[in-house]
Amino acid sequence: MFDVIKQFFILGLMSFGGPAAHIGYFHKQFVIDQKWLSEEEFASIVAISHLLPGPGSSQVGFAIGYHRAGLIGAISAFVGFTLPSFVLMIALAYFGNAFNDNAILNGVIHGLKLLAVIVVADAIWGMFNNFCKNKLTQALCIATAIAILLFQSISVQMLAIVATGIIGYRYLSESKNTTQNQYKLALNLPVLAVTTVLFGASFLVYQQELLSVFFSYFQAGSLVYGGGHVVLPLLQNLTQDVLDSDTFLTGYALAQGVPGPMFTLATFLGYNTTNEMPLLGATLATLGIFLPGFLLLCCFKSSWSAVSSNPTLKGITAGINASVVGLLIAAFYQPIFTSAVSNASDFAVILVGLLALKSQKLSILKLIVVVLISNFLLMQLPV
Repeated sequence: MFDVIKQFFILGLMSFGGPAAHIGYFHKQFVIDQKWLSEEEFASIVAISHLLPGPGSSQVGFAIGYHRAGLIGAISAFVGFTLPSFVLMIALAYFGNAFNDNAILNGVIHGLKLLAVIVVADAIWGMFNNFCKNKLTQALCIATAIAILLFQSISVQMLAIVATGIIGYRYLSESKNTTQNQYKLALNLPVLAVTTVLFGASFLVYQQELLSVFFSYFQAGSLVYGGGHVVLPLLQNLTQDVLDSDTFLTGYALAQGVPGPMFTLATFLGYNTTNEMPLLGATLATLGIFLPGFLLLCCFKSSWSAVSSNPTLKGITAGINASVVGLLIAAFYQPIFTSAVSNASDFAVILVGLLALKSQKLSILKLIVVVLISNFLLMQLPV
């Protein structure tokens, strides 16, 4: 358990770049470096997370923790990965804009954004080689990337995942003569029942402020699909009667500027909209928005082996994973690359980081040091 929370806490401190970058960090740390999962196991988890509502990258982390150390490991992964951004968002909500003009802090944050470019680029290369090995999967990957780049909509993302899953079922499934019935999809019915009851309860009106906060954010977490920026309109509708638009947009900007899951925007909003005990309000809002996705993932935890072992499901997963690589390519350009790279010095830091990563096989922590030092030195040059 301690090893799980330590690994995820380290990632939570430096995982800038949003959901796509987080998957890249997880792939490097837990598939390549730590070898907690095989490529196939990681692919199965990523595929299921993209089919369920909730915070996609946090669901992947939760599943990795569960794979490593059971339910305690899953909770440890969530706490470790979310705690840094949770604490930062509360501090920013309390102190306001006091940290915005700190040049050293801004330089560190910029360096970590460049690190995200390096890690995601490396993850895309590795995942493309693993999941796009034939002409069809390569075509599905590139077609998804083009569609997302040209039509930046969650509906297009959902359509791409469904379409590539269908194509995978039709053209990538293995022979039906194998032991296809040995592995079947299974639901954890008690967890599904709890999730359904809580979702139904979220539509009731509560006079008690803290209960209202929890169930409001639980409902938002149940309805959002795709994670990241997709949660923005739901939270805006949720808080429009109790929070002015300037404060909301400030929280949104801050959520993009801190590491970890962007769903911790709920932390900032819960703090600012709770008159009684704002710290507890922030905690309940955070738990509320993350809980539905994790409960749904628990419903399907018995199916992870089925996804990686059933011949038909392997075909569906192959199509979806090719699409996921395409989604990563699109996200690599916008917002990861465009928000991090603004001049030649930034690109030079990325090249140094890629060289250090590929030639020296550096761990995440050592790579952070290389990137931050390179960024600091190159910032001094007149470019």
